[in-house]
Amino acid sequence: MNCQPNAPAIPDLPVGIFDSGVGGLTVASAIRRRLPDETLLYLGDLARMPYGTKSPQTVARYAVNAADFLVRRGIKALVVACNTASALALEAIAARHPDLPVIGVVEAGAAGAARGSAAGRIVVAATEGTCRSGAYERAIARRRPGASVVCVPCPLFVALAEDGLTDGPIVEAVARHYLGAALDPAAAADCLVLGCTHFPLLAPALARVAGPGVRLVDCAEATADLLAAALAGPLAARPGAAGGLTLVATDAPDRFARIAQRLFPALAGLPPVELADLGRPPAPAAAPAA
Repeated sequence: MNCQPNAPAIPDLPVGIFDSGVGGLTVASAIRRRLPDETLLYLGDLARMPYGTKSPQTVARYAVNAADFLVRRGIKALVVACNTASALALEAIAARHPDLPVIGVVEAGAAGAARGSAAGRIVVAATEGTCRSGAYERAIARRRPGASVVCVPCPLFVALAEDGLTDGPIVEAVARHYLGAALDPAAAADCLVLGCTHFPLLAPALARVAGPGVRLVDCAEATADLLAAALAGPLAARPGAAGGLTLVATDAPDRFARIAQRLFPALAGLPPVELADLGRPPAPAAAPAA
């Protein structure tokens, strides 16, 4: 984190954000609303997605690789905007970069569930990797001892979100297939955690499947709040700074740009997306898109 000669001062450095694909843009969007003066550097590892079906060792390797890329690029804080990577690699990333604030979406989602569930009967819709890790169960138990937590793998949700199929009868049918038993009225669940950053894109359909008595918890807003607290003081961008968003992808930059435009309506036209090879040193930073 030490600045080199002619390097930007630390408050002027961007916040690094990464996810396996486009889902983490829901987190980036929440951060942009909460901290409009901050510049964001977003990496979507589309070439290796999805993380959720990979082994823990592979996820950890990919996540550390992505974090290292952003750190080499120059950032002042890191948001792991992937639940699977947060569950399986957050400690390794934080240990590797001890001087960098590192924030994961699992802790934020667990905090939201512990606050938002009236009866402590919580369903977590997540990837296979996140459910296998038990990360949500542990994180919720620390905040809400005695809560009942059921984690349900919903792997097709990621593919639906990435393909732009976010609502309608197909999405509802897949949601009922995965979540029907856990959200049956007899189970008395009162909270559904969207435990993957892709899943908020499906929120309207998931809300209909869950029913009016079940509160949906999206970790994006809670993550933005945690980041704001981490950046308070000398790390905060100067008031009135231009802010902005720089997008980097490891594959399919044109498709990535179209999805980013949908999630960030303020962008004028299709935003530029850099194509990166995480095995090579990062290219010099481009100007933010907005």
